Amino acid sequence: MSQPATTSQPAVFVTGAAAGIGRAIATRFARAGWTVGLYDIDADAVRTTAREIGGTTVTGAFDVTDPAGWDRALKEFADAAGRLDLLVNNAGILYSGPFAEIPLDRQHRLVDVNIKGVLNGCHAALPYLRETPGSRVINLASASALYGQPGLATYGATKAAVRSLTEALDLEWRHYGIAVSDLLPLFVATDMMTEVNRGAKSATTLGVHLTPDDVAEAVWHTATTRRAWNGPHVLVGLQTKLTGLATRLSPPWLTRAFVGWISNADSL
Repeated sequence: MSQPATTSQPAVFVTGAAAGIGRAIATRFARAGWTVGLYDIDADAVRTTAREIGGTTVTGAFDVTDPAGWDRALKEFADAAGRLDLLVNNAGILYSGPFAEIPLDRQHRLVDVNIKGVLNGCHAALPYLRETPGSRVINLASASALYGQPGLATYGATKAAVRSLTEALDLEWRHYGIAVSDLLPLFVATDMMTEVNRGAKSATTLGVHLTPDDVAEAVWHTATTRRAWNGPHVLVGLQTKLTGLATRLSPPWLTRAFVGWISNADSL
């Protein structure tokens, strides 16, 4: 644990906060004066990140696939911060390549971290969110949730599940005053791109135009502004928005042809 918090400061709990997008999100909120909970499976890395970003922080380590770990971490954070204004389910993993060539245990791990991790977090955080007026949940999904991509089949399926869960909880929890949103960026310049480039062709075709800071800024904007009329899904970046628009408006055969082209599916 780092500097003690006060209940007057809004508080955000971020998973996968040691590096990449999670680190950028934690930095953005710390800079704005929030109490930031930085949590990650890597205890040493998340403590180092907290020291480097400064501000009022609480740190801890747990595996998002472990419900008991969630309970311990959220209690620790709520005891320190006195409130929970925002839960950011950022922790996630990615394996890419032809579906049949990815070992089944790795595909199960994708489901465990990317779906069950988010489900565990939402379930465990609800009592704390209900105690904080105007609280929110932001889940990190992906543009791969818009249409299944060769080379990212199971990963995209996990993010589509997060997208569906977000829609349901945003409706279900509105009587508590809790807004639930997700972010759907295209490819982001993080270490995860090494794995994407190894097994999926779409990143090479489309390029990488987003940084972790771009995503962090989108999280900040989503967390601090009123909900737009277009619902809980936030497409991050112009390229993502154009892709999303094309997916909605194009006939199914054209969308399928476009995704096949960017994925260069025949070469997988």
